[in-house]
This record gives sequence, C-alpha cells and structure tokens, in this order.
Amino acid sequence: MDTTCSAKDLAVLLSSSSNSTSSLAAATFLCSQFSNISNKLSDTTYAVDNTYLLFSAYLVFAMQLGFAMLCAGSVRAKNTMNIMLTNVLDAAAGAISYYLFGFAFAFGTPSNGFIGRHHSFFALSSYPERPGADFSFFLYQWAFAIAAAGITSGSIAERTQFVAYLIYSSFLTGFVYPTVSHWFWSTDGWASASRSDNNLLFGSGAIDFAGSGVVHMVGGIAGLWGALIEGPRIGRFDRLGRSVALRGHSASLVVLGTFLLWFGWYGFNPGSFLTILKGYEKSRPYYGQWSAVGRTAVTTTLAGCTSALTTLFSKRLLAGHWNVIDVCNGLLGGFAAITSGCAVVEPWAAIVCGFVASWVLIGFNLLAKKLKYDDPLEAAQLHGGCGAWGVIFTGLFATKRYVNEVYSGDGRPYGLLMGGGGKLLAAQLVQILVIIGWVSVTMGPLFYGLHKMNLLRISREDEMAGMDMTRHGGFAYAYNDEDDLSVKPWGKVEPTSRSSTPTPPLTA
Repeated sequence: MDTTCSAKDLAVLLSSSSNSTSSLAAATFLCSQFSNISNKLSDTTYAVDNTYLLFSAYLVFAMQLGFAMLCAGSVRAKNTMNIMLTNVLDAAAGAISYYLFGFAFAFGTPSNGFIGRHHSFFALSSYPERPGADFSFFLYQWAFAIAAAGITSGSIAERTQFVAYLIYSSFLTGFVYPTVSHWFWSTDGWASASRSDNNLLFGSGAIDFAGSGVVHMVGGIAGLWGALIEGPRIGRFDRLGRSVALRGHSASLVVLGTFLLWFGWYGFNPGSFLTILKGYEKSRPYYGQWSAVGRTAVTTTLAGCTSALTTLFSKRLLAGHWNVIDVCNGLLGGFAAITSGCAVVEPWAAIVCGFVASWVLIGFNLLAKKLKYDDPLEAAQLHGGCGAWGVIFTGLFATKRYVNEVYSGDGRPYGLLMGGGGKLLAAQLVQILVIIGWVSVTMGPLFYGLHKMNLLRISREDEMAGMDMTRHGGFAYAYNDEDDLSVKPWGKVEPTSRSSTPTPPLTA
C-alpha cells in the first residue's frame, strides 16, 4: 500500500476551506495516512528485531557443532562415535522436552516467582499471544537449554551409558534448567532483574545477562555431580594416586570446536538483548541498543582473549611447555565468565574478568587432581568455576550507566567497585548459592538413582574396549591411542611442576 500523501487528493478535499466537513475529512485522511505509516514502521521494527533474534538463535545453535568437535577431540578415539552421538542427542531430546515442558516452566506467564505455569505455553499450545513474543524467542531459549545439557555431557564422557544421557538430558532441559532461567530471566522470577512489578531482590535483582550462572553453572554443577557419582575413568589415577594423562586423540578437533564456540558466542552474548531497534538517548539518536550490542561483542572478545593469553603463559611457567588444549580451555573460561556482565561493564573490566577467569580455571584443575576428580573436558571447572566468578565479577564491575540502560531504570544498584554499593553483589552471591543448591538437589539424586539401578556407568570391559566398538557398531576411524591404559599397564604420569620430568610411556 502507498503510504505517501497525495497532493491531488488533498487539493480536492481542501478546495473549500470554509467547509468544516471538508476540513474534517482532510484531517481524517491525514490521520489515516500517518496511522498507516506508523503501522508500517511498527511492522518493520518487529521484523528487524525477530530477524536479529533468529540469527542469534542460529549462532547459538551452531555452538552445538563446536561442542561436538571439542568433545570429540578431547576424548580417546575409541569413544568418538559415542560422544558425537550424545551431542546430537542433547539437541534432539532437549528440543522435545523443552517444547513440551521446559519453555512453559521458564517463561509461562502469568505465573509465580518459582516456576512458570501458564497452560498456553506447554507445547506452545497458544503461543505467541502478545506483541513482542514470537516463535523466534522459543528457538533462542531452546538453543540455550541444550547448551547447558552439552556442558554436562563433557564431564561424564567415556564412561556413561547411553540411556543415562537420554534421561538426564530430558530432565535437565525440561525441568532443572527452565526453573533456574525462570528465577533470573522471567519477568515473574523472584530474583530477576527484570521483574515486571519492580519488587527486586535487594532492590536490584541478580544480573546474569546471558547466563554465566543460568547456563554455565547449571551445566557445570550437573556435570560435577555426574562425574563424582560415576568416579574417574579407568587409569586416570595410578595406584599411587598420581594423575595420569588420558589425552584426547585430536588437538585439531579441539581447536576447531573452540573457534566454532567463539563464533557462536557472538549470538550467545550480544543476542541476549533479544531486540536491536531501541534508542537510549533522544539527544544522541545514533546511540541505542545497537551500540550496546557492539559493546557486548567487544567485552566478550576481550575477556576470552585475555584469559587465553594468561593461560598460555601461566601454564608455560607451571608445566614448562606451550599447550594448545589449555589455551583453548582458558579462552572458553573467559567467555563463560564474561557472559554474566558482558552488557553492563566497560571493555577494560572485561580484561580483568578474563585474567582472573584463567587463574580460577587453573586453580580448580589443580584442586580436581588433588581430589582425584576426573572431568575429561574440565567442564565443571570451566563452566561451573568460571561461571561463578563471572556472576561475582558483575556484582563488582557493573557500571551505573549501562545497568540503567539495559534494565530500563534509574537509581538501580550497580557494581561495588564502581561505587554502587553492595546490593547487587549480594544478589549475585544469592544466585550462586541457589543455583548450586537447586542443581545439587535435583541432578545429584537423579545421577545417584541411575547409579543404583546400574544405568549410569558402563562395564569395565566396555570401557576398556571403547564404546564405539561395544555400543555403536565399530570405530569412527582407524586410530592409535598411544596413552590408552585400556591396553597398557600404565601411562604417562602428568608433571606436577616445570622441573618435573614426565615418565616416558611404555612402548608396545
């Protein structure tokens, strides 16, 4: 429809200016034209915002490919098909469970502060039902849910029964994760920084913009319980309790997966704005949410890169060599940490976040070895530990200006070290505690129940032979696991310091 005013039509209507009827008709005509223009602009805004959200959802979903490559490269070749299949399963089973239950538990409204419960959101029975809600939002949130499940699968890799993956993945994406996301992201959530009634926790609510706590901590803590209950892989620690390296078979796949995850993180963090066509200041029409999106991408990049470099040099000092696997994990640890505060901190603060995240990861890895905890992908340490640091970091470094812009308010608490008092930090600490508690009381008993029913861990014989051969019909490709303790009495003991000389592996 042509929305331009016609001079010819106006001339006819205004030819007799003394006629009030004609004047009214002219005004009606003008109003209808302006209304049409407004409707077109509104339609365009919805279209642009939904396209932006859909593109972000595609980027976040592409992270599943990154997880698959990272997991495949981090395990021994004899379990490649198994870990790849579990990554496909996380997406497939997660889609059905999130469609049937998870989305309603997370964002069903009106609801209470604990869990979403509006009937129209179950199986998307009557969704969308209001302006600003569309199927693109469901797709985006589903991509987040399966990311949490993918994190957990890394912690229990190489020793878990296939049926256990089906059960835990469906339960995590259908109930455990959605409940947490309701608490912190729904407008009805009891700790949300976006509560519609402004009844905010400590006057602030917990700021977890893209999910250092909601996604990364949930996945990491769930993986922690799974790995603890299963126990370490055969040969991970020798008879003297020393840590033995069970190296993944492909550093190339690890690097490929890391770059894919890096790429996807630009949908994960900047995409969490959900919309892009929103102005912030009338005096500066060039500055709006599109500017905040760009800043968020910058803070994400700086945190990850700083953490990678810090890990590179730190591990060189500690272990005496340059290790690409450690650098990749350090990079991802920085990303996991900045995810909470990426939209509300200055770029220089992101460098601080990445630097500390690197040492958090290194520290938790040292603790894991001491406690004989086995996590093939360091998922609990990386996502759980660095995610928790990211939540705290936001409570320390969130700026007043960005908090008020992103969360649409004035006078909100902001970072302690930025002069905003301790209220936001208190809300962040509450978030950490409740996530640890909730995931522990839900996923812990689930894994324990599977363990007691002999549905969790595979047999010793299957683990030694590799699940590709015993469970999936054959190996992914021809391989040689040099440090595989399934066929050798002992392997390479990991060095404990730079001065330590690794024990050479036995030859066949």
